[in-house]
Amino acid sequence: MTEKKTIRLNKFIASAGLTSRRGADDLVKQGKVNINGETADSPGIQVDPEIDQVEVNGKLIEYDSQAENVYVLLHKTIETVTTAYDPEGRKTVLDLLPAEIVKKRVFPVGRLDFYSEGLLMLTTDGELCNRMTHPKWHLPKIYQLTIRGKLTERQISIMESGMCLEDGELLAPVKVKTLSEIGDTSKYELILHQGINRQIRRMFSDFKKTILRLKRVRQGRLELGDLKPGKWRELTAKEITLLKNDLKMK
Repeated sequence: MTEKKTIRLNKFIASAGLTSRRGADDLVKQGKVNINGETADSPGIQVDPEIDQVEVNGKLIEYDSQAENVYVLLHKTIETVTTAYDPEGRKTVLDLLPAEIVKKRVFPVGRLDFYSEGLLMLTTDGELCNRMTHPKWHLPKIYQLTIRGKLTERQISIMESGMCLEDGELLAPVKVKTLSEIGDTSKYELILHQGINRQIRRMFSDFKKTILRLKRVRQGRLELGDLKPGKWRELTAKEITLLKNDLKMK
């Protein structure tokens, strides 16, 4: 006898592209979800996609079995390794996520080094990850950094013209914006269009500048916003759709 395959109600709703699972939880709490004509009282209710009829705001929705990937935006903290496992026993980005997300086998999209913080996406969507990290589809990334001292106009010009590192590697132009210069520290915003390993740290090392803080605040359309360090959220259905459109995914 074949066992019935049931899923959580919030997963069913999220698969229809209406909202994220957290958003689905809110819809249930607001009494806007019906199952077989009765108001659902918990987002954790198990439903059978082949039998149960689910309505949101009075409209019948259908389960999309192809929409089961997980998309998470994390505010990575400093001294955290961007990997699923660290042989040295250091804290990894998965340690910042709840077990229910980790067990879905999410993996980081790209990297942030050990002492950098900010926006990091994790997902189970291999195709999307490959596109986001491939040079052809590389989405612009915005970083904010604080350094000791300040950049000269010539140094800014070098970065914006396409800097050649001391090791001979030629970089694409980087847009630089001065955010503040207070005392012996300065804060800048940099927009990068390529994925060179430790690019910002290597550039500023060549300039003999000490980076005090480095944070990624945006990648493509995804923004860190007011998400606190160590916190995470699921991407909204709209964010996922726009991201896939930018990456020319069907």
